[in-house]
Amino acid sequence: MLLTIPDLLNAAQLEKIRQTLAEAPFVDGKATAGFAAARVKHNEELRPDAERMQRLIRILMASLGHNDTFRLGVLPHRVSDPIFARYTPGMAYGDHVDDPIMGAGGPRFRTDVSMTVFLNAPDTYDGGDLVIRTSFGDRSVKLPAGHAVVYPSSSLHQVAEVRSGERLVALAWIQSYVRDAARRELLYELGLAREQLLRESPGAETTGQVDRSYANLLRMWGEL
Repeated sequence: MLLTIPDLLNAAQLEKIRQTLAEAPFVDGKATAGFAAARVKHNEELRPDAERMQRLIRILMASLGHNDTFRLGVLPHRVSDPIFARYTPGMAYGDHVDDPIMGAGGPRFRTDVSMTVFLNAPDTYDGGDLVIRTSFGDRSVKLPAGHAVVYPSSSLHQVAEVRSGERLVALAWIQSYVRDAARRELLYELGLAREQLLRESPGAETTGQVDRSYANLLRMWGEL
């Protein structure tokens, strides 16, 4: 499931992130790519710096923790520290799939869901679309600043060449409580219906039935 998360970051958060990144050094992004991906990766990434990264992580993780779309759609168990990537004219990232296991610097985790958070307005750069290959054809994604997109980490995807301007994004990977993407999609749709029923008809018999079904499906499919 490819899912858009509108307004994950507000204007004040975006401005704080952009100010922090404007002062920061970037390095060749190949350093964080696997062997296959490194051959097609051409971007720059924020050089790790503990104090700066903690500032950025606090902003992003606070937003994720309060976002219902992320919670219901991803069912997050573990979330990686983000990577902040920059694409300037001529840079691109060819077709690749994300590494299945990450966390070389800490606890290892399985990547089920990939997330891109767009940090600058789409009209400030030309090109740079995230293109995700799906069974229904290619999906091209280029969202307003502060919006995010999540999609299965197993998806073949690329970042088209930036022709002018600067593309700035945050990237993160998530191990979900539910490994299977089709099951996550079913639970997302059922979870939306469940939450609406709990708000509008908390005492109804149908609400109880949907609530129990959601809980028991999550119990059946969930992994710790």
